[in-house]
Amino acid sequence: MGKYMFHATYTGEGLVGLLKEGGSRRRAALTDTIEAMGGNVEGLYYAFGETDLYIICDLPDDATATAVSLNIAKAGALNMRATVLLTPEMVDEAVKKTVPYRPPGA
Repeated sequence: MGKYMFHATYTGEGLVGLLKEGGSRRRAALTDTIEAMGGNVEGLYYAFGETDLYIICDLPDDATATAVSLNIAKAGALNMRATVLLTPEMVDEAVKKTVPYRPPGA
């Protein structure tokens, strides 16, 4: 399982739906979607600013996260972005790897 944070902004059409259904019903719908894809929602938050909605969730893999993001965006109510979240242990594993990289000009 991977952990992801989805960043979403409502379109005009999406805002009409949000105003009609309310935040709790939209949370339930998004949670149902993620659970149907084998995941679970850790948290869902509405926010002020350039991002209207944050969803922190676990999903089986990157392909599933991509499918969720694309299909939610395709519906036209939300514009989606996804961030892959890493645990401190994953970073520990990464820093132990040797990477054969040469910077430009070196």
